[in-house]
Amino acid sequence: MGYIRGIMWNKLPTWQVFLWWHHFFLLWSTIDGQTRYSIPEELKQGSVVGNLAKDLGLVVSELYRRKLRITSDAGKQYFSVDLGKGELVVKDRIDREELCAQRPSCLLPLELVIDNPLQLHRVEIEILDTNDNSPSFLNKEKVVKIAELVNPGARFPLESAQDPDVGINSIRSYLISKNDHFKLTVKSHKDGRKIPELVLEKPLDREKLPVHNLILTAVDGGDPVRSGTSEITVVVLDINDNAPQFERQVYEANVSEKATPGTEVLHVKATDADEGLNGEIEYFFAEQTTDLILSLFDIEPSTGSVVVKGMLDHETNTLLRFDITAKDKGNPEMDGHCGVEIKIVDINDNTPEIIVTSLTTPVPEDSAIGTVIALISAKDPDSGDNGKVTLSVSPKSPFKLNPSVSNHYSLVTNGPLDREKNDRYSVKISATDSGKPPLTSEKIILVELLDVNDNPPVFSQPSYVVYVKENHAPGNILCSVSAIDPDAGDNAKISYSILDSKVQDVSVSSYVYINSDNGSIYSMHSFDYEKLKVFQIQVQAKDQGSPSLSSNATVHVFILDQNDNAPAVIYPSSAALGSLSHQRMPRSAKAGHLVTKVTAVDADSGHNAWISYKVSEATDASLFTVNLYTGEVRTKRAVSEQDDSSQRLLIEIKDDGEPVQSATVTVSILLEDGLHEPILDLRHKSMVEPSKKTGRITLYLILSLASVSLLSLVTFVILAVKCMRSSRSSGSCCMRRSDCDDYKNPNRNLQIQLNTDGPIKYVEVLGGDMLSQSQSFRSCMSPMSEYSDFTLIKPSSTTDFKEVISVLDASLPDSTWTFESQQVSTKQPLF
Repeated sequence: MGYIRGIMWNKLPTWQVFLWWHHFFLLWSTIDGQTRYSIPEELKQGSVVGNLAKDLGLVVSELYRRKLRITSDAGKQYFSVDLGKGELVVKDRIDREELCAQRPSCLLPLELVIDNPLQLHRVEIEILDTNDNSPSFLNKEKVVKIAELVNPGARFPLESAQDPDVGINSIRSYLISKNDHFKLTVKSHKDGRKIPELVLEKPLDREKLPVHNLILTAVDGGDPVRSGTSEITVVVLDINDNAPQFERQVYEANVSEKATPGTEVLHVKATDADEGLNGEIEYFFAEQTTDLILSLFDIEPSTGSVVVKGMLDHETNTLLRFDITAKDKGNPEMDGHCGVEIKIVDINDNTPEIIVTSLTTPVPEDSAIGTVIALISAKDPDSGDNGKVTLSVSPKSPFKLNPSVSNHYSLVTNGPLDREKNDRYSVKISATDSGKPPLTSEKIILVELLDVNDNPPVFSQPSYVVYVKENHAPGNILCSVSAIDPDAGDNAKISYSILDSKVQDVSVSSYVYINSDNGSIYSMHSFDYEKLKVFQIQVQAKDQGSPSLSSNATVHVFILDQNDNAPAVIYPSSAALGSLSHQRMPRSAKAGHLVTKVTAVDADSGHNAWISYKVSEATDASLFTVNLYTGEVRTKRAVSEQDDSSQRLLIEIKDDGEPVQSATVTVSILLEDGLHEPILDLRHKSMVEPSKKTGRITLYLILSLASVSLLSLVTFVILAVKCMRSSRSSGSCCMRRSDCDDYKNPNRNLQIQLNTDGPIKYVEVLGGDMLSQSQSFRSCMSPMSEYSDFTLIKPSSTTDFKEVISVLDASLPDSTWTFESQQVSTKQPLF
């Protein structure tokens, strides 16, 4: 079981924790404190390192759902997490020497990434060294040649042993086998290396003992102690009693890692007190020199110049150590030794590397500012400023980088996201080091946006106008509405429905229905223009998002009149009831005498309601005529004694529709002697007392004519005053809203139908609120009569009437208008 080394940030003083969280909460809320475990190398697979869930404050039951995973800079995964227990366990064999060589500290950094919400925990595993390696010599046998005349105290360097272990487990001391002439001393270099040296204690005598066999033993400080040996053979030489001596025991030099082969690194120099061949020196690498050194450097034997041979790399080897031997050409030859340390100087030759530790995509488009999208780190194998990396993100993207510790960053949202404008972002991350010149690398992170239902359906137009002929067959399509939703998926699937409303106190669903998939509106039954002229439908388009969004559109349905009603006779009243109309007239009547007036109405509108009269059959066709437009029956000539006393007229009444609808009325006229002219008396002698038989009819006619005259006079006065006021400022009546104080609703649906085929015979005005069926204005005019009759069915408001007046005033300036209210049976002024 590993143990925590006490580097948890939650152990900081309270005030420091507060300041840290205050500064980093919004910038980097996903990086928690670093946790360190220490374990020995070579642990068995499955060994528990530590309880991550407990030490990091995680809930074990949520580890699987939150997808806890491990990433490591080492590339190979040496650890795994038991998601059932929250424990960090050993996954593979860990060899400290393989991971960290002989570095004094061996730390293996791990990154634990957890989703929902996205978090990053840094964990360091300290690999502790165990004494699992014995000291060893590169050469198991070493020959040392010493002249017999060498004085006691002379020193002869021996090969150092190698031990991959570090610390107390590395080499502690050297031992030499027992002998009479030599002892062993250990020289410590400033870098910590121990160099064994053979020291001559007594003079050598070649004649007594020409060869000395010794055993050199290297011992480490581990428990248990490990050791390694090398055989030392000392050969006693007869002459050449001076060995070469270097000017320095250790030579040091710096060389750039970009040095080309042939570049001189340093120059070693040794001297020999002998003369001749005994004093000529050649330089060689020591016997224990590694293959790495031999591949990187070369030495000029005659000059001692060390030159570059291979490609140097600071990131692989920052410091190289080796020994050089100087040998003379005497017999026997003598040699001297020195050490060389070459430091490889780093240059900025490595571009930064961008590592995406975790990426969350797609991202909801309604993500709040500061939402973590990705965890990113950067590394540069260069050292110093060359290895300092700064990350940046393209400034035009709605993202930014929040820095953390140890070259770690979080990519977070920095502005609102809108999938409808851009459904994905290619975020360019740039990494730049601090070298001279700086090196830069780039990485593109693709961030896709997840649609959120943030757009309601939009109709192709806010309102629709539909014209439907009355009496059309039920089930026919009236119109189709359409809406679009810029969202995607179910959020863009639209269904249509009709909102409940009332049309003449009946639910609109009784009139129409809609196809929920395509927005087609169908009629439930045929319409009757005479009962329903216009109505509204509120259509709703709703998407299938959660929550769903909707919008409404209004469909205005106008029923078009068809000629489905025949004219109906309303006067004479007896004819209206289906019986024969009896009329009397004096034989003394002259030409143009008004016998009676046939009045009919047509429930249709427009041309379909334009009524004409003609005599279809007559007892004497030369005696009577009927006005085509007014229905007035008059004499064509004076009555003669030869004319029959009983005349019979069949008058046909037709509308102007297609097909033509007609009705007939039969008028029986009795010619009598000495009979007065009551109808003319109504028009010219209204003050004469009528007879009892005709008194009631005469009274009604007088009231009607008086009402028409009075109302016409009032109407013209009002219009004249109104137009005079408005003409002072604009030259026309009601051209500006300020001229008509009551004009408050410019959006009224005002329709005016004018028959312009020759003289104006018919005007119909529909206006006002769509839901109101009480506002219509109708004019029936006869170009054959001396004056026009203009009947207005009273609107619901004065404002509506004034809208009509402002239009009609310019078109019908000389018309006599009669205003009729639907709410009351008697005719009355509108104002």
